[in-house]
Amino acid sequence: MSEPAKPARSEPEVSEVQGADLRFAVEDGVARITLDRPQARNAFSGAMGRALGAAYRRCDEDDAIRAVVLTGAGDAFCVGADLSAGADTFAAPDPADFSAAAFDPPAFAIRKPVIAAVNGHAIGLGLTMALQCDLRILAREAKYGIVQVRRGVMPDAYAHYTLPRIVGTSRAADLLLTGRKFDGSEAERLGLASRVVPADEVLPTALEIARDIARNTAPLSVAVTKRLLWESSALGPADVERRETALHRHLMGRADAVEGVMAHLERRAPAWKLSVTRDWPDWPESPSAGPQPPAAADR
Repeated sequence: MSEPAKPARSEPEVSEVQGADLRFAVEDGVARITLDRPQARNAFSGAMGRALGAAYRRCDEDDAIRAVVLTGAGDAFCVGADLSAGADTFAAPDPADFSAAAFDPPAFAIRKPVIAAVNGHAIGLGLTMALQCDLRILAREAKYGIVQVRRGVMPDAYAHYTLPRIVGTSRAADLLLTGRKFDGSEAERLGLASRVVPADEVLPTALEIARDIARNTAPLSVAVTKRLLWESSALGPADVERRETALHRHLMGRADAVEGVMAHLERRAPAWKLSVTRDWPDWPESPSAGPQPPAAADR
């Protein structure tokens, strides 16, 4: 089996998905996606959504990318939809072009861990896009809210799927049905945040976690664990056991199962060999388990 490309130390490289509203760079196996409309506090635009979807697709398909950090330029993460169109902001959409998903694929559907470095205010779609991420590092002093019901629309970007999984149905109802705002300390009490730190520590904290994943975890092991984790709430114990067993059979006895043990015993950095793209297992269909990522070859 040939060895896949490994994350190599390099200067950040600019991706072809960079646009006026988003920046993308890769360094040491970590992709950094930056929402880049600081003059508008990163209000969400159509161009940003298209670029974000393209960035997530690249992260899923590129074996050199081991973890992803999503953050915002300036002092906000994303203050939600761009309201500059005034009364036409939420005009009736063209049915052929509209999706409440806002971008595709969602963060939970890609096979790399995605960490939201929420460096400032995250309102409306700004917060619902962060809920799709596997980990959320929040700024303690920022304001948060899923405010869409106060704007005459409703929560989006899979919020009715992600938020109840994170905080439970009762707390999700409190946030979704009132549209109220709250601070980082309450986000921590609700369990919405993985960690809450001062704003200037958000991005360094997220990058530290991402680099640890890139250096020390087996790529395929992380990818299948993430996929099953997002599926698990719709599965019974017997279904989870069957999947865990099948996935163990796929991983055990192979190069990374040997390397993980030997690197630990020899006190050295691991050199992983299995590839997320080449060695991905056949995955059982789970129609009730929520949105599923398409195979990379189908994109």
